Amino acid sequence: MTLSSMVVSRDWQEVSVLECILGGLQMDVAVENEPQRALARLSKSKIDALIVDCDLNGSSQLLHELQSAEGHAKAVPLVIMGSQQSQRTLDDTGALFSFAKPISVEQAVRTLSAARNMILDGRLRYHRTGLDVPVSLTCRGRKATDASLVNLSQGGMQIRASSLPEAARAVQVSFELPGTNTGLKAKAEIAWQDSRGNLGIRFVKLAPQQHRSLQLWLAQHYFAN
Repeated sequence: MTLSSMVVSRDWQEVSVLECILGGLQMDVAVENEPQRALARLSKSKIDALIVDCDLNGSSQLLHELQSAEGHAKAVPLVIMGSQQSQRTLDDTGALFSFAKPISVEQAVRTLSAARNMILDGRLRYHRTGLDVPVSLTCRGRKATDASLVNLSQGGMQIRASSLPEAARAVQVSFELPGTNTGLKAKAEIAWQDSRGNLGIRFVKLAPQQHRSLQLWLAQHYFAN
C-alpha cells in the first residue's frame, strides 16, 4: 500500500530532489506552491507526510493553522529548513523531522525513511486483518474452548466462541498464522463480549520472537492489499 505525501514549496530544484527520494520510498507526491491551497487540500484528503519549505511566504501561518485546527487531516510536518532563524523556531512548528536547504540527498533519505517508518508503525499498530482460522482458548481451571478467529492485530484479536463463562477474564489463546509454520501462544484478557459469542481479546504477554513474527506477518498482508 502506497503512502501519500505533500510538498509545499516553490523551490522546484529542491522539489525535484524530494520527488525522486519519496518515489523511491514508495510514497506518492503532491506539490503545492501556495500554503493556503495546501491547507484546503489537507482539510479534504488524508496526507501521511507533509513537507513544508519554511522559506516560503505563508508557511508559518500554514503550520500554525495545522496545529490549532482540529478539522485538518493529521500529518507529519517535515520542515525544509532554509536559515538559522528557521532552525531556531523548529519547536514552534510542531515538526518531528527537519533537514536543511540545499538538500543533502543522504540526509534527506535518512530523514524521510525515518518518517516513513514511523507512519507505517502507527498504521500497523491499529491495522486489523480479517481471518477465519481455529483458535484454542483456555481459562485457568477450565477445559479448552474452540473458537474461530475473526480479525487480528498487533495488540489483540476478535474471536467467535460457542460458549465461555462470563466470569472468565484472564485467558490463554493459541493459533497458527496462515501460510506459516508459526504457532502463537499468548496470555491475554477478554476486553469485551457480546450476546452473539463475539469476544474482543487483548494480548497481555507474547514472547518477543512471536510478537516480531506477528508484526512481520501483518505487515506483509497490509501491503498485499
